[in-house]
Parts: sequence; C-alpha cells; structure tokens
Amino acid sequence: MHGHRPRTPEADRSRRWFMNKALLAGGVAAVATMTGCSSDASDTAAASSSSGAPNGAPSGGPGGGMPTGAMPSGGPGGGGSGMGPGQSEVKYADFKGVSTDGKITDGLYSIHSTDVSTDGIVKAAQAFLDGLSAKERKSCTFDVDNDEWLAWSNVDGYQRKGVRMGDITATKRDLGYALLGAALSADGLTQTRNIMKLNAFLGDYSGGNRETLTEGAYFFTFMGTPSTTKPWGFQYEGHHVAINYFVLGDQVVMTPTFMGSEPTSATYKGEKITLFKTETKAGLTLLRSLTAAQRAKVISSTKKSGDDMKAGAGQDNAKLAYQGLVAKDFTSAQRRHLLDLVRVYVGNMNDGHAEVKMSEVEDHLDSTYFYWMGETKDSSAFYYRVHSPVVLIEYDAQSPLAYGTKGGMGGPNGTPTQQHIHTIIRTPNGGDYGVDLLKLHLENDH
Repeated sequence: MHGHRPRTPEADRSRRWFMNKALLAGGVAAVATMTGCSSDASDTAAASSSSGAPNGAPSGGPGGGMPTGAMPSGGPGGGGSGMGPGQSEVKYADFKGVSTDGKITDGLYSIHSTDVSTDGIVKAAQAFLDGLSAKERKSCTFDVDNDEWLAWSNVDGYQRKGVRMGDITATKRDLGYALLGAALSADGLTQTRNIMKLNAFLGDYSGGNRETLTEGAYFFTFMGTPSTTKPWGFQYEGHHVAINYFVLGDQVVMTPTFMGSEPTSATYKGEKITLFKTETKAGLTLLRSLTAAQRAKVISSTKKSGDDMKAGAGQDNAKLAYQGLVAKDFTSAQRRHLLDLVRVYVGNMNDGHAEVKMSEVEDHLDSTYFYWMGETKDSSAFYYRVHSPVVLIEYDAQSPLAYGTKGGMGGPNGTPTQQHIHTIIRTPNGGDYGVDLLKLHLENDH
C-alpha cells in the first residue's frame, strides 16, 4: 500500500476547476455550446466553485492569441476529448473498457512471455523514484489498481496529482526523461518532447504568465512498485499528452495514449517543430488506396465538426459501434497501408513491444474497420478512425481554441484546422491500463 486512497467526490470535483473558470468567463450557455450538454452545467459550476485554481486564462497575446475569457487549448468537448459536464471519470473498480455495445469480448488477452525484456524500463523507473525526495516520492506513488489511472485529461488547466517536472531539479528531470526514453521509441520520445515545447510556445503566444502552458507542466505518477515480475505502471500526463504505461513481467500495455497539439507547427526557441505530419499522411495514403466504391463506404461525410473524438478522456467505458469499411476484403496493398497507419501510433512504444502489439493487431486485421469524416486534400481538416477488437485509433483535426483565433474563430464554431490535432490509441475490450492482464494475474497467481 502506498498511502493513497481513491479520491473523494470533493477531490473529483476540484479536478474540473477549469469548467468553473469557463462558466465564470463565458456563462453557462457558452460552456453548454462547447460541451454539447447544458442540463448539469450550473451544478458543475456550483460543485467546483470552492476548489482552488491557478491563474485564469491569459488575455490576447502577440499575434492575436487567446482572447480574454476563451477556453484553454484542448478544452473539454462533447466528443469525449476532455473532461466537462456530462463526462465523468470511471472508477477503476467499474472499468470495463471501450466496447461496441457495452458487452466486452472475452479471451482476447493472455499472460504470456513476449521475449522482450522490460529490465531497462524497470531500472529507469526505479532510478527516477530513488532520485526523488521522500515527500516527492509519496506524492506520486499509488496502488496498482488506484483510480488515479483513469483520472487523466488532455486539458491544460486540469488539476493533476504526482510529481511536476517543472518543480524538480534538472538532474531529476533527466532521470524522468530517461524513463520515457526506455519506455518509448525514439520517435515517441521526440513527439512527446515536441508537444511539450509547443505547449510552451502556446503559453508565450498567449501572453505568458500561465503555469500550465510551459514545458514543466507535466506530471509523473506511479502505480505499484517497479518490478520485473509484479504488475506496476506509470502515467505521464499534461496538456495534450497522457501516456499510460502498464507492465507485467515482459508484457507492456501503453494505452490509452493521447497526443495532441495546438499549434501543430511553429518555431520554438529557434527550432522549427511540426507534429502529426506522419499521422496525417498515413491516413490519406490508406484512404487514397481505396477504390471509389470503397471510399463511399468509408467516408460518412465531407463535413466534420470542431470536435469529433469519441474515446478521449472520461470515456473509458464508451460504447462505439464499428463504422466504415472492414478490412477483410482489402487488397494486400491496402492491408499494408492499414498496418502502416496503425504502426505510426503503436510505434510510439519502444520498438520491441511495438512489434508485439503489431502482431496482435495483425491477428485481428480481418475485423479491423476504417472510417473517415471530412475532406481529403493534403491540407484538409478531417477525422479518421481505425477500430478492431484489440485497437482503437482516432485522429481529429479540431477547431482552433487558442492559436490563430483572432477575429472570433476559436471554439466549436470555428473552422477545423490541421493546426489543432488530437489523437488517441486505446486497447478495447478491457485492455486499457492493463486492466484485463491485472485481473488475469490476480486470478491465476494469487
């Protein structure tokens, strides 16, 4: 036991302080428009009005930045990409996972050897924890089945627990980055760091003086104790990043992993950074490999809303039916493009465990669906989804909320753009957070 108990209702409400800030700034009607629900908006505001909060949203900065009273970038959305009214966190004990109809398909996952060592990840995690003070270590360690697993959000103003990177020494931060380096691929680490950098860019662009829009506003939490035999994991979370990493022996589950950014391309401290180019191109490549008849089944509409993500934060038990076209009858070239697309997301995990996951995806390729909303030009803002019994991927080009919003184009009424992209990868049917593996472990080994 690590001394942390599941959060109280009061603590849960304080996690949504940013919704109260939005209500105060823009009124209930504005938030209802953003979230797609209005019945409990005032209740949420009242419930969270006593919670503490950092400084409010910044006023418009250079270049027409975030207007006064605007929601932070990556704010809550009715599509499931944030936390807000009507979107409650699922408790660990009530977790089922994403399903097509509320019924979980059993027998998809098993405890087995992957022959891919996790020794380096365990050592890096222990080194980071050993480098912390006793107080810091206590603040970020939880039981392996704690609700904290599911208490993540992509929103910048979300009140998080754990060790904040900006509050520890450079030596300790380096140990944290070493853990990410062991757990992620080189591309995954680069992408994570670049998201953090563009978060800081957004802070500067929006006028500064907002602690959540910095490179330091990212948090580590640990569930269980790093071990090569016993279940444990860690979470790395902040604005536009949430990496959930479960380890059991030499098995790894790195879902849900949310990655996003606004903007997706900018120059920060002299470095030109462009994100999600590969994800964008891989989706278009697969779509363009389809015949006209196939595309007619895949594309539901050439229009999309400002936020179409369905399985984001707070949607751990989401019901999401298969849509689009199943890959059973794809040509070999089309199947290859589909696997290439999945590999872009799975490939954020270290190479060895990424290959293990890709084998699992291939085993269910005939049951994998591809779905699309929006136009199909290189520069178009679109949404796509890859969905099978063992993998769910969403890519969503969204409306601007903070970058380039001069003239009132922010929020859901603005035109979606590739300068604001959200992505997520999940393991449906109870696989997220390694929950299914943990249950099997407890049933068979204890």
